[in-house]
Amino acid sequence: MTDSSRGRLDRIDSSVPHPARVWDYWLGGKDNYEADRAVGDEILQVMPDLVVVARADRQFLGRAVRHLVDAGVRQFLDIGTGVPTADNTHQVAQRAAPESRVVYVDNDPIVLAHARALLYSTPEGATDYLDADLRDPETILTGAAKTLDFSRPMALMVLGVLEFVPDDEQVRAALSTLLDAMPSGSYLVVSHSVHSESMDDAAAKWNASGATEIRLRTPEQLEALFEGMEQVRPGVVSLPRWHPDAATEYTDREVHQYGGLGRKP
Repeated sequence: MTDSSRGRLDRIDSSVPHPARVWDYWLGGKDNYEADRAVGDEILQVMPDLVVVARADRQFLGRAVRHLVDAGVRQFLDIGTGVPTADNTHQVAQRAAPESRVVYVDNDPIVLAHARALLYSTPEGATDYLDADLRDPETILTGAAKTLDFSRPMALMVLGVLEFVPDDEQVRAALSTLLDAMPSGSYLVVSHSVHSESMDDAAAKWNASGATEIRLRTPEQLEALFEGMEQVRPGVVSLPRWHPDAATEYTDREVHQYGGLGRKP
């Protein structure tokens, strides 16, 4: 193990649940600890559908990236990467357009420790990983500019991450700073947990665990994030209802994870 890898792992507090690791547990991954599994199981008791939410979010990522590639996008800034799994953003994008360039951003040391899994790229494209926080958009822009060309359209992807920034002003300021740096024709991609009785109970369990605070929002609040943008139809909807294809699961039910795409005019 290198000194840098050892330093990353030293930052991991396995006694406190972390969103990326709990999400990994719900997706059937192995990069999680007892505290993550304990709170994950406790939350599933009040909302068993959170496994569905996690899988629907991953499927939405794939459909959104394929839609963007079809629209001509070849650059992706993916914030809140999470623990690498199958069909990460660069894999989906480069499968369709090998020249695609992807920058991942996360601030969880276990994600950083596994970042090399995100750095494989086609010869024609590129991938990079930044250890940074959404609430520090200037640092993200500086690091991303080493891989992405900010004179060309790109997609800003924030899937399942804005919940962990409870302050609405911080969310708006971060997204505004990032989008202002991107040219016309760029896209914003959002997925976010929304209020329901069971989701509210799950959020309360999560916040009581001592983990990073989560805040649910309404579909109307998510719509407001796209103000001034051209929303891709059908707008902000339950994830399985956004451009479902033959492989999309859960289209017959309400999934309390909503999302949508907007294009910067």
